[in-house]
Amino acid sequence: MEVILLERVAKLGQMGDVVKVKDGFARNFLLKRNKALRATKENREKYDGMKADLEAKNIQAKGEATKVAEKIDGRNVVIIRQASETGQLYGSVSVRDIMAALEADGVSLNRQQVLLDAPIKIIGQHKITIAVHPEVEVHVSTTVARSEAEAERINRGEDVNSRQEDRDAAAEAIAAAGEFFDPEAQHDDTAEPAAPAEEK
Repeated sequence: MEVILLERVAKLGQMGDVVKVKDGFARNFLLKRNKALRATKENREKYDGMKADLEAKNIQAKGEATKVAEKIDGRNVVIIRQASETGQLYGSVSVRDIMAALEADGVSLNRQQVLLDAPIKIIGQHKITIAVHPEVEVHVSTTVARSEAEAERINRGEDVNSRQEDRDAAAEAIAAAGEFFDPEAQHDDTAEPAAPAEEK
C-alpha cells in the first residue's frame, strides 16, 4: 500500500514522502496512529492543504522535545534485578521497566519512544535510545545490577559478571607466573654441567 507520511518515520521517510509499505503495517500502525494517509488523489490534495499547518506543529513539537531531550540526555537509571553468578538475569528488563525507572526519575515517556530492540538479559550498563520526537533522539544509560552497591561498581567500570572464584584463581595464576618468570629468583648453580657426548 502507498501512503503519504504526515511526520518523519524512522527507516521509512520524511514528512510528505510517498512510500510503499506492507498493508498490515499501514493499517495497524501508520494509519491507526495518524502518522500517514493512504496515497489517493483526494488525500494528496488534502495533504497539500494541511502541509503548512503540519510543518508548523512539527517545528513547535520539535522545540518542546529538544528541551526534554536536554534534561534526559546522558542520564543514568539503575534497575535492580536478581541474577546468577555469571550475570544472567532471572527474567529480563523490558521497555516497561525502563519507562518506570525514568518515571521515578521525573521523566514520563510512552512505549514507542523507548527504542529497545530486545529485552536486556544480562547485568551491566546498557545504552538505550529515546526518541522524544521523530527528529530528536537521545541516549540514556541503564545500569542493571543485583544491588545498589553493585550498580555503583558497574558505573565505575568494574567487571562484576565473572564469578569470585574465577577472579581468585586468575589472581593466583598471575602471582605464580610472576614467581616463575622472576629474573631475580635464585637459581641452583651447583649442578655440574653435562659431559659432552663422545664422538664415534
